[in-house]
Amino acid sequence: MISRIFGIIVLSWAAVVVLAQSQSADAIYIHGKIYTEVGEAAAAGAPAPLGSIARAQAMAIHGDRILAVGTSAEIDKLRGPQTRVIDLGGHFVMPGFNDAHLHLADAGREKLSVNLIGVKSIQEFRQRVRTHIQDAAPGQWILGGGWDETLWPTKTLPDRKDLDDISGDHPVFLDRVDGHLAVANTRALQLAGVTETTPDPPGGKIDRDENGRSTGLLRDAAQGLVRKVVPPPTHDQRRQGIEVALRDLAEHGITSAQDYSPAWENFQVFEELEKQGQLTARISEWLPFDDSLEELKRKRMSHPRSDLLLHTGMLKAFMDGSLGGHTAALLEPYADDPQNSGLPRYQPRTLNQMAKERVLAGFQLGFHAIGDKGVQMALDAFAQAEQAARRQHAKAPDGGDDFRLRVEHAQITTAEQILRFKELNVIASMQPSHVLTDMRWAEARIGPKRAVTSYAWRAFLEEGVMLAFGTDYPVEPVTPFRGLYAAVTRKSEEGKQEYFPEQKITINQAIAAYTVGSAFAEFEEKAKGKLAPGMLADFVVLDRDPTAIPAQQILGTKVLRTVLGGKTVYEVREPPVGDRR
Repeated sequence: MISRIFGIIVLSWAAVVVLAQSQSADAIYIHGKIYTEVGEAAAAGAPAPLGSIARAQAMAIHGDRILAVGTSAEIDKLRGPQTRVIDLGGHFVMPGFNDAHLHLADAGREKLSVNLIGVKSIQEFRQRVRTHIQDAAPGQWILGGGWDETLWPTKTLPDRKDLDDISGDHPVFLDRVDGHLAVANTRALQLAGVTETTPDPPGGKIDRDENGRSTGLLRDAAQGLVRKVVPPPTHDQRRQGIEVALRDLAEHGITSAQDYSPAWENFQVFEELEKQGQLTARISEWLPFDDSLEELKRKRMSHPRSDLLLHTGMLKAFMDGSLGGHTAALLEPYADDPQNSGLPRYQPRTLNQMAKERVLAGFQLGFHAIGDKGVQMALDAFAQAEQAARRQHAKAPDGGDDFRLRVEHAQITTAEQILRFKELNVIASMQPSHVLTDMRWAEARIGPKRAVTSYAWRAFLEEGVMLAFGTDYPVEPVTPFRGLYAAVTRKSEEGKQEYFPEQKITINQAIAAYTVGSAFAEFEEKAKGKLAPGMLADFVVLDRDPTAIPAQQILGTKVLRTVLGGKTVYEVREPPVGDRR
């Protein structure tokens, strides 16, 4: 695997420049601290700390690719009469972040609706909803989300009664921060036809009071009872939300996004932006695993996989819910809810058959699995699918024989499951910033024994499992620096609480997971994840070097410039980062 990921012939900087001199650069970046790539040890999961890191002072760009890297004097020789020269002023440059797991349409929707992220009490929750209703048209649906009751003094879940007396004739439907629990008011439940006799759907739960009536809380698949009657957003609303989310990516140095915004209309918005030259991040758009094979093939064929700016990617399925909402599927009951082991979303026989069919059709699979039972379901399905693929010589999305099957989140795992990841070559697609939120209550949910191997980044690396990092935006803030901080410290942002520090990893390993690992997870390691000749010119300029500062200072890192395919898509006009001729 290592030779396939890092199969670039290593040349001296001078030799690279000689080879490049037949072309003049469109732009050269000089006087920087350029982190060109991480070593094989970090990206491939070696347990030892990373050794030497390749660095350069300057970089030349031609078209959307890197032409050469080297010293400022060497790269300056590639300047032509039209070459733009950017003086980096000694700032740190690294490959653009590749967020391996996020939800752009949801992020945009949250920013344009009732934003409940960070509310500190039920009173503040109600006030934000009330304020939004004041400007709403009569009878308009009130949507939004981001609330987290674990931040509240009483830590009591909201219910329909908390919404009914402030909502009037408005139906209200508000997601919890993890997206696996939502609260609806009585009007929304009426429009959805949810009554005392409505059964719990498979993979979902309607919370009920002592009279059997819905409290308004809908867990996982039960949310679909209300979602099906919510008017879909218009095309303009979708585009506005996605544009807001894309600006957020550019501002935080994210040049590639592996996205799950499952409505096909969202992909059509991305296509529209691409055609108009306004797509400011590379998008690999996941498709719903539950769609029919015919529908999945149609969507895959609708846009060329060779388009490095936009294409469809893996198939996403949900094995379970969330730990915060007590719906992640566990092998043993919750420590703080002994009658509950979570909500598995599939029957194993059905899941295994669907997984096999889709792998044989050449699709990559990525299964959301947070609890250890959910992880077990995913690994069992992957084992059967891989076995069938080998027997029938099926081809992966890149034409090879490695399907790069992925478990998304993999938060609660056993030691045996981590070994099985390696055995099956399964990628652990994880979001380290979840620890910053979950450490307040995770051990109470699962108990100390299971907590030891939870969020186990180091254990995965030590077994040689490929890590791909993301944020799960908007579940967590989109900033990758929060994820880097979490990965290397496993401490709360104020530094007062620590969560099983033996699972910390090095800063270079964390950067590798956010660049090389994420690129590998989407079959793109030959085009991005490193700053080397021939690679895509996707990079970010930072105000500090995260590899050379105390970990606490990583949180304050600012992006000064984000470059996608050689074009600046975000810039802070702050000397000395500027252009000159």
